[in-house]
Amino acid sequence: MATNQCDVVVIGLGPGGEAVAGDLARAGLDVVGIDERLVGGECPYYGCIPSKMIIRAADALAEGRRIGDLAGTAEVHADWTPVHARIRDEATDDWDDTVAVKRLEDAGARFVRGHARLAGPRTVEVNGETYEASKGVVLNPGTRPATPPIEGLADTPFWTNREILRTDTLPSSLAVIGGGPIGAELAQAVARFGVQVTVLELGPHILGPVEPEAAAVVADVFGREGIQVLTGITISRVSYDDGQFTISVGDQDVTAEKLLVAAGRIPNLDDLGLDTVGLDPTARTIATDERMIAADGLWAIGDVVGHGAFTHMSMYQSAIAVASILGQDGPTADYRAVPHVTFTDPEVGGVGMTEKQARDAGLNVRVGTTDLAASTRGWIAKAEGIVKLVEDADRGVLVGANVVGPAGGEILAMLTTAVHAEVPTETLKSMIYAYPTLHRAIPAALTNLA
Repeated sequence: MATNQCDVVVIGLGPGGEAVAGDLARAGLDVVGIDERLVGGECPYYGCIPSKMIIRAADALAEGRRIGDLAGTAEVHADWTPVHARIRDEATDDWDDTVAVKRLEDAGARFVRGHARLAGPRTVEVNGETYEASKGVVLNPGTRPATPPIEGLADTPFWTNREILRTDTLPSSLAVIGGGPIGAELAQAVARFGVQVTVLELGPHILGPVEPEAAAVVADVFGREGIQVLTGITISRVSYDDGQFTISVGDQDVTAEKLLVAAGRIPNLDDLGLDTVGLDPTARTIATDERMIAADGLWAIGDVVGHGAFTHMSMYQSAIAVASILGQDGPTADYRAVPHVTFTDPEVGGVGMTEKQARDAGLNVRVGTTDLAASTRGWIAKAEGIVKLVEDADRGVLVGANVVGPAGGEILAMLTTAVHAEVPTETLKSMIYAYPTLHRAIPAALTNLA
């Protein structure tokens, strides 16, 4: 087995790993980036970007159908063809990473395509070669779709996010196992293209990580748009015959032409050689310190660190890891104000703790909630949604917030700042809020803190 010398090896070139490899190479280090899949990771090819193209198109259809309530009449005819073409041609280059590989190599890094394994401290094996890294190794292996242990499921041709985002035609009907962000976003989007959709969620409500009140707003909209949502259910069996899926849910069967499984993600930590560096090979996450250090000469970033499977989290951690590897001073990891957005319509944004998490942490909690229509612009737009704020009353600062409504993720920005910087709620109450904007619902929620 040939041995190669370098400064740093990066395993996994999703957004954060690609950023680490590129930044370190531009800083003058000899960097080897390794990935067996597409450079750029899940986000640009099977996640954030193509899914938002579908959602944007679906929102345009929905807006066209609202014309009758606001401005006259219109006929809307859905067509999947331009959506698929845009994903194939503009977002993914037909699922080809040539441009991304060139970008990495232009930064000065070496690229190796293959399955990498740790073979001891600062040592990586791939394709029959060994790379010894003088500074160390950065792990960013990402995750893959999970297949829940439901009888019969593994023997069926079900879809994950990868297949639905590549399809050039939509089915007449779709069942979705999982009502989290991926399942909810894609369920509503394809329903607006005329697909009959049923969402199957084992938990008590869809969008489990957000406040129940926020999830209820989206579930109500889903119902009015013809999306069937079944929550708190148990799935005993899945079968496929003659072009149709049958999902046994309690004492009823749900049938659909296609089945999308969006039931979580599995970290790509198996067969990574974690045991060779003293880490648990069966772990679901890798513990790191505030500089993203997992062990001597080993850094980890992204989904497998366990602080949120978000592109923005991976990018945030990548900058911290780069500074650590280069021996630079810089901010350390702080997860008090992690924002997340689900791009349903209405959009759902959240940051920090939920009310339950805050109470479970023993905080003296005050909660303020208001309808988004409390803002004049929300009323004009006939917007559906809420703002919910969670305050640590002893310190007089917000520790969490949820926003549901048009541009909910954008409204969330100022609340993320408030949680992160621990801005006193009295200061937030004394601010001037531009009129007429949707974010004027925030002072109403502050007034309602109790």
